[in-house]
Amino acid sequence: MTATSIGRGADKRPARHDQRGRSRYGTGSIGLAFIAPAFLGLAALYLWPLIGTIGTSFTKTGPFGGGSFTGAENYSELFSDPEFWAALRNSAVYTVIVLFGIPLAIGVSYAIHTVARGRSVYRVLYFLPVVTLPVAVGMVWRYIYNGDYGLLNQFLGTFGISGPAWVADPHVAIFAVSVVGIWMGLGTNIIILGAGLQGIPPELLEASSLDGAGRVRQFFSITLPLLTPSVFFVAVLSVISSLQMFDLIYVMIGQGSPALDGSETVVYLFYKKAFIQYNQGYGSALALVLLAVIILITAVQFRLQKKWVFYG
Repeated sequence: MTATSIGRGADKRPARHDQRGRSRYGTGSIGLAFIAPAFLGLAALYLWPLIGTIGTSFTKTGPFGGGSFTGAENYSELFSDPEFWAALRNSAVYTVIVLFGIPLAIGVSYAIHTVARGRSVYRVLYFLPVVTLPVAVGMVWRYIYNGDYGLLNQFLGTFGISGPAWVADPHVAIFAVSVVGIWMGLGTNIIILGAGLQGIPPELLEASSLDGAGRVRQFFSITLPLLTPSVFFVAVLSVISSLQMFDLIYVMIGQGSPALDGSETVVYLFYKKAFIQYNQGYGSALALVLLAVIILITAVQFRLQKKWVFYG
C-alpha cells in the first residue's frame, strides 16, 4: 500500500508540472492572439506607411507615379525653401495662440464644476463643436468672418467699428483661424479638465475652508496644483493637434486667397506639394520633418513637466 501510494504520488507530480507548463504556454498564445489584430492594424496603418514615406522622401516623383532616387536632395531643398519656414512660423503662431485657450478652458471647467445643477448639460453644449465636422465649422465661421456681410462685422458696425476682411487679410487671417481653433478644442479640454477637478479630494477643500481660505486662495493653492496633470495632458494634445492643422485653413482661407501666404501651415504646404504639384518626395520629406518637430516638442514638454506638474 505504501509503495503504491508513493508510486502514484510520483506519477502525479510530473503530470501537474506538465499541466502548469502547458497552461503557461497556452495563456501566452491566447494573449498573442488577442493582441494580434491590434498589432496587424498598427503595422498596416502606421508602421508600413511610415517606412514607405521614409523611402519616398529620398526619391523624385512625377504626376503619373514612378520615382528616381535622389538622396537627400528633397531635405536640402526643404530647408532652403522660404515657403517652408513661413509655413512653420504660421504653425507655431497658431499653436501658441491655441495654447492660450487652456486658461480659458480651466476657467470654464471650474465654473461648471461649481454649478449645483446642469453640469452635464453645460458640458454637452461645450462639446458639440468637437463632434461637428470641421468642414461645417469652417464654412460657418467663414460666413461669420466675411468682411462685407459677416455677422462679426455687422456687430462691430453697431458700435461704429469697421472690421477688416478677417480671412482675406494676410495680417489677421491666422489669428482669426486660431480663435476658431480655440473654440473647437474647448469642449475636449473641458471634459478632460472636468475629470481632473472631480478627482480632487473634497476633504482638502473643506480643511482649507476651516482654516479660513477663500475660494480664490483654494483655487490657486489647492485646485490648480492638483489639476496640473490634466493641464499637462491637455497641453500635449493641443500642441500635437495644432501643428497638424489643415482643415480650417483649407476651408476658411482656400487656394487663391491673398491671405494664404500669411496663414499657410506646414500640413497645408504638404498637401499643396504632394497632391497639387505632385511632388510626393518633397511632401514625404516635409511630413517626416513635421513628425520630428512634434516628437522634439513633446519630449521637451515631458522634460519640463517635472518642474511644474504636481502628482499629489
